Amino acid sequence: MVWLQFIACVIIIFFASTRLSKYGDAIAEKTGLGQVWVGMVLLATVTSLPELVTGISSVALLGKPDLTAGDLFGSCLFNLAIIALADIIYRRGPVLHSIRVGVAFSAAASAMLISLVGVFMYVAQNISPFGILNYVSFFSVVIFGAYLFSQWLIAYFEKKQQVKLAEIEKVISSYKHLSPRRTYAVFSISALAIIGAGIWLSFIGDEISKTTGLEAGFVGTLFLAIATSLPEVAVTIAAIRMKAVNMAIGNVIGSNLFNMGVILFVDDLFYTKGPLLSNISSDHIFTSLIIILMTIVVIMGIIYRPRHWPRAWISIDTIALILLYVGAFWVLFVLGQG
Repeated sequence: MVWLQFIACVIIIFFASTRLSKYGDAIAEKTGLGQVWVGMVLLATVTSLPELVTGISSVALLGKPDLTAGDLFGSCLFNLAIIALADIIYRRGPVLHSIRVGVAFSAAASAMLISLVGVFMYVAQNISPFGILNYVSFFSVVIFGAYLFSQWLIAYFEKKQQVKLAEIEKVISSYKHLSPRRTYAVFSISALAIIGAGIWLSFIGDEISKTTGLEAGFVGTLFLAIATSLPEVAVTIAAIRMKAVNMAIGNVIGSNLFNMGVILFVDDLFYTKGPLLSNISSDHIFTSLIIILMTIVVIMGIIYRPRHWPRAWISIDTIALILLYVGAFWVLFVLGQG
């Protein structure tokens, strides 16, 4: 029954996220915000709702910090693996070769943020948690501040690059047939469905951990991470079909930034048994290192575009991302059995 519940929850998240991405795009068109903002901020935020809700319910209702940590780190891993999926779907050459340098700048900010998390996690567990009133970690506050600063830098960089609206609007679908009332209503209902499924998912993850005997961190990194990253999958596939590759990859990078910069901080606020980073498994440090490696592969794929690599099916960037992703989960599975 627990696996049937897991499948049902996955179906709810997937279909709700497809509606969310469509009507989120419609909101962006009607407000004139554009697809760059949609990918990096709006869609990255709304598609991270499952991670946010699952994390809060895991620490506040279940008292399982490793579930939320596994979900966050696993989601970042899976999000980067989505880029490999995008490359397979995209038929105009290696997908990273079509991405603007501004997305590489955002990926570098993401790698910096995840590096901070890994360093602070090690310090919190081996030196001192640096808790504020023995409650919220000072490190979580710094990470949240770094997220805000990185978003300011990204916005400044995008403005400096002077992105033309005409270039963005040519890949935007027309939503003139949708009234603003219907657009906001369906968007809100879809978001609520994802929130409800996210709460349910945290309880399912805890039950999977009990029935299989696997550690909560591994269950969060594998099952919960894949399920809560389905919105990113739906958005990426839709954006690639629209040939809006910058929005697709921007959504993935923006989601990783939001996971580490915002959700980790919020989860720490809801976890009342002490600073979050000092109460989770040190195995997540390994996961953070793999995320950084995968992010570096993405940055190199965007900046360095070799002409001699033959495009038979997938690019060398995709091969590297797949190998890192599979290798990471093999190591985590071995650790999870212990």
